[in-house]
Amino acid sequence: MPFAGSGFPFATFAVNMLGSFLIGLLSELAVSTTIVSPETRLFLVTGFCGGFTTFSSYMYENAALMRDGQVLYTTLYLAGSIAGGFLALYSGMLTAKLWT
Repeated sequence: MPFAGSGFPFATFAVNMLGSFLIGLLSELAVSTTIVSPETRLFLVTGFCGGFTTFSSYMYENAALMRDGQVLYTTLYLAGSIAGGFLALYSGMLTAKLWT
């Protein structure tokens, strides 16, 4: 458990990657189709995905990892989340383009 011990926080990482993918998918569907209206996109991306992803947990876990001296895990988590989040977002956009 990331809040209790010093290990890589896989659960938060996975939720953030899924949330990034969904934001890319929904945003692209809203831009390139009529499947998702701009209003629905705002609700789903800002409301649902914004509440679903866990940025505050992500920040806390990075601070906890640093406090526990886990510099490698902190670096991997920070860099992996940024790069992985972007790739997940872009994958969602590409998936939406395949559907349209």
